[in-house]
Amino acid sequence: MVELFDDIWHPEPSNPPVTAELMRALSHAGGYVAGAFDGPDLVGACVGFLAAPAGQVLHSHVTGAVRPGAGFALKLHQRAWALRRGLSRITWTFDPLVRRNAHFNLVKLAARPEEYLPDFYGPMGDALNAGDESDRLLAVWRLSSPAVSRACAGVPYRPVSADGAGRALIERDGRPLVLRTDAPAVLVAVPADMETLRRRDPATAAAWRHAVREVLGGLMAEGGRVTGFADGCYVVERRRSGGGVTPPRVQRSTWAVGRAGPRRPPPPAPRAS
Repeated sequence: MVELFDDIWHPEPSNPPVTAELMRALSHAGGYVAGAFDGPDLVGACVGFLAAPAGQVLHSHVTGAVRPGAGFALKLHQRAWALRRGLSRITWTFDPLVRRNAHFNLVKLAARPEEYLPDFYGPMGDALNAGDESDRLLAVWRLSSPAVSRACAGVPYRPVSADGAGRALIERDGRPLVLRTDAPAVLVAVPADMETLRRRDPATAAAWRHAVREVLGGLMAEGGRVTGFADGCYVVERRRSGGGVTPPRVQRSTWAVGRAGPRRPPPPAPRAS
């Protein structure tokens, strides 16, 4: 499993996602350590630990798969494992800008993001995340909800509020553009391929990072609920306090620290009136 994770993330030798010793300890203490096999070949793995509130939650710390379908099979196994132990929720974090992960988590699994975590892990020493800030969404998978049960039976989830929603963040000429809207449900776009973008155009990738943090993170901080993911966008139902509101701004520092040392973040995404 350590080799599988190494092949996926290519971490620095001193910074593996999880060590064999830790997996052994977690397994012995009642945590979740599982692999997905295609014949004799290990094609996916997942490691999790019990979390607060005690007796209710499993936190899935790292999951990786190298074969289509392996990730979904692991999550089905993880759900069944948790339900047998009387747990009601599984949580995990994921990068809000990686569109395929958002689709998998919110559409294929019907999980819901419930917290935006700016630069959650700090600088990360692996090939997929190096040079970027580690913003994450905390996904919450409510194991017995009707939407989750249908998703696990193969019925993807699409929120009704996606139809007719306003647009709070869009892509224009490859870059993010923040829009003003007073719609009760709004769409927040993410780039088509963030992983390639941050390798080929770090400045544009950083602009997307800060725009999504501002708009999606700001909406969630104001009480907005992410109800799904559709057509490359998060669907957010606003908490309305009367009158129209514009996407709020979350506070961020003047400096962002990356692997190469301090750097100034890009200017805020342009706004259209």
